[in-house]
Amino acid sequence: MNRPPAAGPPSAGSRAKLSPPAEPHLAGPAPVVTGLGTAGSAWERLLHRPQAAALAALLALTGGLLTARGLQEQAATAPLPNDSVLAAPPPAAAPASTAPTLAAPPAPRPAGLPRSAPTRLDISAIGVRTTLIRLGLSKDGTVEVPPLASDAPAGWYEHSVTPGEPGAAVILGHVDTARDGPAVFYRLRALKKGADIAVRRADGKTVHFAVTKVASYPKSGFPAEDVYGPVPDPVLRLVTCGGTFDRTRGTYKDNIVVSARLK
Repeated sequence: MNRPPAAGPPSAGSRAKLSPPAEPHLAGPAPVVTGLGTAGSAWERLLHRPQAAALAALLALTGGLLTARGLQEQAATAPLPNDSVLAAPPPAAAPASTAPTLAAPPAPRPAGLPRSAPTRLDISAIGVRTTLIRLGLSKDGTVEVPPLASDAPAGWYEHSVTPGEPGAAVILGHVDTARDGPAVFYRLRALKKGADIAVRRADGKTVHFAVTKVASYPKSGFPAEDVYGPVPDPVLRLVTCGGTFDRTRGTYKDNIVVSARLK
């Protein structure tokens, strides 16, 4: 609820409602001002006199002009609002790019080398240093294996690609023999990812591979397609026996397969 204004001197608007002061030659009662004080107050007695009334009107007008002047000067010297009120308009948003986003190109693949038969294999991590012989197919269509002797070298399967060519080059070796003990690939299962494998070729080049996987498979479920099947990059497969030895059949139940990629 609004509070009523406090009583005080009459304003210019309230004086406009008063009856004009009587001229000297006119007789009659003085105008009555309500709400400004009790009858017989100094202000009321002043208004009974024509000259005094004129002087009062002049003072009121002068005071109003001075008040308006003061308000103008105050407005002229008032401080401007801070930046939090009159902030600059935000910059126009940059137009969205319509250019397509291109994916990063894939890492380049090793180009590979022309065909050249491997002659030597070195795996320093497990102490393997062996020459390589050629292996073909047996009469039953299975892959040949090296001679069964502890000092027998490993062999390269000649129907696979040569090491360094695009595709899977396959090298096989024995893990041990019943008569002589450990053979060339006895420690093959101990290889770790990243280990270096070096293969010397007949053309004089030595190619290096990094181990990517060491896995064991039951011979009944040997992944022939994964080992011998075509692949786009130059890779190497090393194969030997592993797992439990079946004395009844005279062979190991599993195969160890090491996969490696060309560096």
